[in-house]
Amino acid sequence: MLMAYSSDLTDTEWEIFEPLLQEILPTKKQTRPTNWTKREIFNGILYQLKNGCNWQGATSTN
Repeated sequence: MLMAYSSDLTDTEWEIFEPLLQEILPTKKQTRPTNWTKREIFNGILYQLKNGCNWQGATSTN
């Protein structure tokens, strides 16, 4: 089980949010299983918004 953060949705909040998310996400053909659930991805976004931490990414060395 993953570590829970204060920014994570509760089970009750997820029950309300998940059907809304299904309505706005486009239907697409899934080619392989995902590594993360939609809830884990959304909790990650909420964590980023709450904490303002930097994204780790590639840097340019010009």
